[in-house]
Amino acid sequence: MVEPVTNSASLKKPAAEVGSLSFEAALGELEGIVSRLEQGEVDLEDSIALYERGQALKAHCEAKLKAAEGRLEKLVLGANGPVGSETVNAA
Repeated sequence: MVEPVTNSASLKKPAAEVGSLSFEAALGELEGIVSRLEQGEVDLEDSIALYERGQALKAHCEAKLKAAEGRLEKLVLGANGPVGSETVNAA
């Protein structure tokens, strides 16, 4: 029987630590979690922990994107009123 592949060290990272990650680091970790869950080689308890971590990472990435969108809108508007008519789309 093949042993499930787990990385218990990554499962024990507190959710509070997510806030200190860059967007790129959080997204990379989230992609790794999705890949591991899709492979189905993680036991139930670790799957739940990975899912919870993934939810925290997803929320963190969304918050980072929202903040970046706000900054871009300020840049487009400029200090002296609208500079252009560009629209920032959160895709």
